[in-house]
Amino acid sequence: MIFGTGIDIIEVDKVEKQISNNNGFTEKIFTKREIEYCESKKNKAQHYAARFAAKEAFFKAIGTGWRNGMAFNEIEILNNELGKPEILLHGKTKEFSEKQLINNIHVSLSHLKKIVTAIITLEK
Repeated sequence: MIFGTGIDIIEVDKVEKQISNNNGFTEKIFTKREIEYCESKKNKAQHYAARFAAKEAFFKAIGTGWRNGMAFNEIEILNNELGKPEILLHGKTKEFSEKQLINNIHVSLSHLKKIVTAIITLEK
């Protein structure tokens, strides 16, 4: 049964400005493994932006938005061995999802040079 869906679209330039500022944005929003992955890419801003969009879409899908102590860096988007993005949850975000009996998270990321989008579907 579908619990919720979320979609987000963002301009790569906006995320690129944030990660270039060295103001703690990267560490506040992304996990260590996400940072390592994005930094290893030629156009790292696209990969950061895609993950940021997925986190926004996740908060839309759970229906609460970003609140109740949940944090962006508790949502981790990693690629499996075939390159498919998958989500791992941590902390209060994981606790909330378990309490809601969410047992499957589907994520799709797409990016062009200047725009990225992400869609999330949560299943019970």
